Amino acid sequence: MKTRKGGMRITKVYTRTGDKGRTRLAGGQQVWKDSARVEAYGTVDELNAAIGVVRSCMPSGQGPNPDPVRLDQELGWVQHKLFDLGALLATAPGQTFPNMPQIAQQDVTRLERLIDTCQKDLPPLKEFLLPGGSLVPSLLHLARTICRRAERHCVRLSREEPADGMAIIFLNRLSDTFFVLARWVAHRRREPEVLWDRHPPTRTP
Repeated sequence: MKTRKGGMRITKVYTRTGDKGRTRLAGGQQVWKDSARVEAYGTVDELNAAIGVVRSCMPSGQGPNPDPVRLDQELGWVQHKLFDLGALLATAPGQTFPNMPQIAQQDVTRLERLIDTCQKDLPPLKEFLLPGGSLVPSLLHLARTICRRAERHCVRLSREEPADGMAIIFLNRLSDTFFVLARWVAHRRREPEVLWDRHPPTRTP
């Protein structure tokens, strides 16, 4: 892997440097692959891949309905911010680099505005919601659970060494965003929501 003016250039995919269970952070420091920091940015990467699956399963957006285009744009922005977050988590405490990405309060505010906008279309929930439904809402629920896991790993990391506190806030709000988006997609498609039944009927043999 080589760098050049204007960004990074990948010249070789495998390097064999991680064959013994260690990897390098952005500044070159070696750490174990199961360390809290690697778990954190690895799970953020997993979340990013899950969002890619969501986007690949959405309609093309052709026609008069703007919803797929709007959702795709928002999820695309989230993917870029998660890449920024992964880069921050892959950087050891105290290390700084030129043009280092940031997760800022304005990013959290954007998520909150998206939540508020979608919530206006949704009826209030009277019971817990079962994850599921059609494909896209189900995948959004799956992304939500991965996001929660990424948040937990970031909390663990912050208890062991200095970490960017905005990472936890952003992931917390993002998981809420996925929950609301799953409901919003189902609502816009006029698909029923399945609520948790506290006393499901027993099946007789």
